[in-house]
Amino acid sequence: MSDTKDPQQAAGRPTSAPPAANGVDRFFRISERGSGFGREIRGGFATFFTMAYILVLNPIILGSAKDKFGHQLDTGQLVTATALVACVMTIIMGVGGNLPLAIAAGLGLNAVVAFQLAPLMSWPDAMGLVVLEGVLICVLVLTGLREAIMNAIPQQLKQAIGVGIGLFIAFIGFVDAGFVSRIPDAANTTVPVQLGAVGRLTGWPVLVFCVGVLLTIALLARKVKGAILISIITMTVVAIVINAVADVKSWGLTTPKLPDKIVAAPDFGLIGHFSLFGGFAKAGILTAVLLVFTLILSDFFDAMGTIVGISAEAGLLDDRGQVPGIGRVLFIDGAAAVAGGVGSASSNTAYIESAAGVGEGARTGFANLITGGLFGLALFLTPLLTIVPLQAAAPALIAVGFLMMTHVKHIDWDRYEIAIPAFLTIAVMPFTYSITDGIGAGFLAYVLIKAVLGKARDVHWLLWGVSALFLVYFAIDPVEQILGVK
Repeated sequence: MSDTKDPQQAAGRPTSAPPAANGVDRFFRISERGSGFGREIRGGFATFFTMAYILVLNPIILGSAKDKFGHQLDTGQLVTATALVACVMTIIMGVGGNLPLAIAAGLGLNAVVAFQLAPLMSWPDAMGLVVLEGVLICVLVLTGLREAIMNAIPQQLKQAIGVGIGLFIAFIGFVDAGFVSRIPDAANTTVPVQLGAVGRLTGWPVLVFCVGVLLTIALLARKVKGAILISIITMTVVAIVINAVADVKSWGLTTPKLPDKIVAAPDFGLIGHFSLFGGFAKAGILTAVLLVFTLILSDFFDAMGTIVGISAEAGLLDDRGQVPGIGRVLFIDGAAAVAGGVGSASSNTAYIESAAGVGEGARTGFANLITGGLFGLALFLTPLLTIVPLQAAAPALIAVGFLMMTHVKHIDWDRYEIAIPAFLTIAVMPFTYSITDGIGAGFLAYVLIKAVLGKARDVHWLLWGVSALFLVYFAIDPVEQILGVK
């Protein structure tokens, strides 16, 4: 007798599905997958409340940065853009991909846009590069090159990229909250940053951040669903109370003060504000190409892992371990990046928080209709969502950094040929405040070590090509001098 379990049984679903109750059930295959409308609805709510923090964090990350010309994006318009793109693309993923896989602006990706792209060009130029990234991902899916490029990069180096981005995000959180600050006259000291504003923690806003971090990690340790969102809401309420009764000189970008009204018409002012090729003129062709590559790398590798992981948790993988309709799912994910750029919300991608919905029983794209509908409802709550101070939201960045850091356990630190490139990738990102520099340092170290060990043939030709681009990128100043550009 064979010990092999039926995939349906392994997923906890009946091997003989009951007949569909109606057309909606039949379309989404709800009964066939052993689910029900109640479970799908609960799953949709759980996913939304687990990932709704992006409605606060994305506007804060993008809104706190300035482009090359000193312009900042409007926070209210960013809330609208973030909610709108998440609403539309989550519903499209549900209907087109039939997976309980929500989509929203990607953390890490928005950091690239805010702190790498925008300082080199205008905001429309930066969003235009995001659109190009999404278009190229769609092309890669259609041509089958996406899998080839994925196979060219060692898995452990991909994991190191995620860890490095996690540390970078956490560092941004510490700086934005005022827990860490630059020393004004760093030339007279060997220490470039310090604790608080004066070498120690002072003021109510920093206290709100510290308590928020403690609350967030406590909720995470207890495995409370929606821990990040609960922490943001709780500390925002605390901040509002403190601001009302204490003498707080400044909260930074956002002051926690109750708005005159909670409901307001959404402001679509940022929708469609992108320049497809403006970034190439502002930052230079080579730099723009590398920035687009960075977005592609961060986006589609992250999405691939999320899609496979959520599908596996839901018991939806086939006998070969493949996701049903993976072509459509990957194409929609690429289209979400395009939509994010068009909407000025940064690149959108699949969310690992969708696991919360799967945990509540969601097995189909019907759950996405609920999640997407809730994002649509959020469009009209902009005044309420723009009172969250950085100090209440930044603990979420620390939490996300921790979650991304957990992938470090998959790196073989005893093999120097992978450990050294992984270390450089992880370390260079936060230390240079640059995701691009971290990826480039890791790639160059990897191909160099492989070459000196006589294993050059083990490196995929695509990785050699990308590393050559990074070599020119790092040496751009002397190259320009040799070519007489400067």
